Amino acid sequence: MAVVTEPPPPVPTDTPDPSVGGRRRVTAMSVWGVAFVVTWLAIGLPTDPAYAFLWIWAGTVAWNWGRPWRSHLRFARDWIPVVLLLAVYNLSRGFADNGRTPHAYELIVADRLMFGWATGGEVPTVWLQQHLYQPDVRWWDVLVSWVYFSHFVVTLAAAAVLWLRSRERWGAYMRRWGFLCAAGLVTYFAYPAAPPWWAAQNGLLSEVARISTRGWKEFGMHGAGNLLNAGQIASNPVAAMPSLHTAWALFVVLFFLRSTRRRWWPLLLAYPLAMTFTLVYSGEHYVIDVLVGWAYVGMTFLVVGLAERAWRAHRARRGAPADGPPPGGPAPTPATVTPAGGVGR
Repeated sequence: MAVVTEPPPPVPTDTPDPSVGGRRRVTAMSVWGVAFVVTWLAIGLPTDPAYAFLWIWAGTVAWNWGRPWRSHLRFARDWIPVVLLLAVYNLSRGFADNGRTPHAYELIVADRLMFGWATGGEVPTVWLQQHLYQPDVRWWDVLVSWVYFSHFVVTLAAAAVLWLRSRERWGAYMRRWGFLCAAGLVTYFAYPAAPPWWAAQNGLLSEVARISTRGWKEFGMHGAGNLLNAGQIASNPVAAMPSLHTAWALFVVLFFLRSTRRRWWPLLLAYPLAMTFTLVYSGEHYVIDVLVGWAYVGMTFLVVGLAERAWRAHRARRGAPADGPPPGGPAPTPATVTPAGGVGR
């Protein structure tokens, strides 16, 4: 896989711009942080793509406070197509089953074949809930809720950081992420599959509780997960195969792995593992869904990496610069590194 991923980012050589950062940045980011927490407690977590986009955009404005407004408008120009594609993706998932009965039995069989020897013949979701789930919220339920929520923030936040630092790498990131989402969406239509909580409701499994958001109650934040719960209710229960929750988590980690010091690798790799535990324990996915999602990540890096190599070779044959972006990808623009590590335009 390593031979087809993009190379590590070059070391910035631009002269730092002292006009951005310092107290203005600290003040602006503090205001943004307070506003985010207050809105989160009052309305709910930003799980909708458009809602999350607004908060991320506001964060980039706060980080580069003092820049001309045209530099902030470039973010909207680059990101609005991404948000629209995510909205279409979310809406399209709702029609994936097309009235058909979703697949469930073969997923149960797959998990029992892999883990039944250690779980007494149960799927891992049932076994975990039998051993960990209790009527009262426990500390691990709180962690599960936070990990589950991170799915809606981490991937977009990482993309925002890349956009600030290197629009070229942001383009590489978005091409891979878009391919991964498209591959998952095609699979949802071709193979609609239901999660463990759906199988339990329809008598295919013993009792399974859907508990991915119950951890908020521990802090009295009953309204903190309102948008998340509403999204779960509105979501289609046949979009379980592959698990894009774990696929996105692994994708983000692998994209940054080569440019991260090896001593941090165990911490980074713990994130997709934590997401896997969260989804299996909370009744959202089978382990087979997770494994297929990880396979899709590997396919994504392979296919997109090879396509980029072919595009560079094609441009080289035509005498064009070999490092230009593929068709539809964003053109790189110069970036100015700020003293605090941000990038302006």
